[in-house]
Amino acid sequence: MFFLGLSTAGFGADAAPRIVDPVLPTVNLSLTSPKTPTQLVTTLNIVLIITLLILAPSLVLMMTSFTRIVIVLAFLRTALGTQQSPPTQILVSLAMILTFFIMEPVVKDSYTTGIKPYMASQIGYEEAFSKSIKPFKKFMIENTRQSDLALFYRIRGITPPEVSALNTKEEVEKVVDKIDLSIALPAFMISELKTAFQIGFLIYLPFLVIDMVISSILMAMGMMMLPPVMISLPFKILIFVLVDGFNLLVWNLVKSFHYF
Repeated sequence: MFFLGLSTAGFGADAAPRIVDPVLPTVNLSLTSPKTPTQLVTTLNIVLIITLLILAPSLVLMMTSFTRIVIVLAFLRTALGTQQSPPTQILVSLAMILTFFIMEPVVKDSYTTGIKPYMASQIGYEEAFSKSIKPFKKFMIENTRQSDLALFYRIRGITPPEVSALNTKEEVEKVVDKIDLSIALPAFMISELKTAFQIGFLIYLPFLVIDMVISSILMAMGMMMLPPVMISLPFKILIFVLVDGFNLLVWNLVKSFHYF
């Protein structure tokens, strides 16, 4: 009570703490028409960035090496018979990492020729898009079968351009401008699916032999009620580890892509 009296007497009623109303920031969400070319360019840049962020997952699936890698890894897990090991998230993450590794030269080329000059205001939208997409189109054409390209030309009823063996950088440069992106993209997708299934078939063969051998041994021993998969699984994992399977698989997957 003594200290309370001192505090009341010493400071008085005027010394009471004042409550200040907080000042809240205002957000203006009104849409107005651009009044200057600079405002229009800024608005278009925002729309373009949002569009790219929305389409980024689809572009990763369609225009990069991700499709082939993730399908091959899924075939590997099925051939081993390990159910959910490695987990799907691990396989997708590994496929993404390998995709970044493989596509690094393509992305650097796209950034140097298209995005960087556009950010420096040296070229416009259309030229920046054509120059940025050209390295990706080159990558798709180099890894696409000519029969798949001819398929979509035949569907559209267009005579395909003469395409020779794409073994040098000069041959690729001559062809890349003649093939539309709308044809190169679906042709690349079905070509990647076919290649992934071919690699998956080759992965299946050694494990299929192990399953057949284990099944024959169990039948000869009269153990027909024992599932052969339970016995063959440890042997398949052991052989895969002994031959350093992931090392061989990643090496051959990365070397199967071409980019000049």
